[in-house]
Amino acid sequence: MTGQRRTRMTADERRESILAAATEVFAETGYLRGKTSAVARKIGVSEPVVFQNFGNKATLFAAVVDRAAEHICRMVDRVTTTDIPITGLLKLMLDPEHLQHVHSAGTVGAIFADAATITGEPDIEAATRRAVQRFAIAITTLLDRGRADGELRPDLDTEAAAWWLLSLVSSQRFRRATALDPDAVEARLADTTLAYLTDMRADSPE
Repeated sequence: MTGQRRTRMTADERRESILAAATEVFAETGYLRGKTSAVARKIGVSEPVVFQNFGNKATLFAAVVDRAAEHICRMVDRVTTTDIPITGLLKLMLDPEHLQHVHSAGTVGAIFADAATITGEPDIEAATRRAVQRFAIAITTLLDRGRADGELRPDLDTEAAAWWLLSLVSSQRFRRATALDPDAVEARLADTTLAYLTDMRADSPE
């Protein structure tokens, strides 16, 4: 009796399958409550296989952060090379409902929000710094294109603006938890930020 032999995964394929499963687990439950045993179950392997590939839970989570940052930056880079209006992308990025969704459980954004709160884990802290620095570079390049195309103010410091946008995104949970009327605050912040970035009066003759 002959049967079809299962194709054995390569080492890279096995690591990628673990990272994909870990991304789902940590996005849903967070780093502290996420279990490597749950990651193993998702792909039908034993927990030791996860440890053989990543050593420990902190190293695995750091790799998840690096992988997620790579995917997001690739997406931003692809958009940067298109003709999609930068102002439309900024409106989407700053939209209050979009920002709230970015931090929701189950999203990639939840992983970065969680990673930013973790201390005492050098691998995770280093991965978080790398991710944010990469985001800043990618967004700066996107804003450079917007300024060159005439969509954004000609005197815009694109690097500073990129960090400003990242700060707005990362602090959204804080505003939601503390502002008396968070919906109104979020709407005004979005309008004010977009108005500044696109102010065409800058550097214009009096």
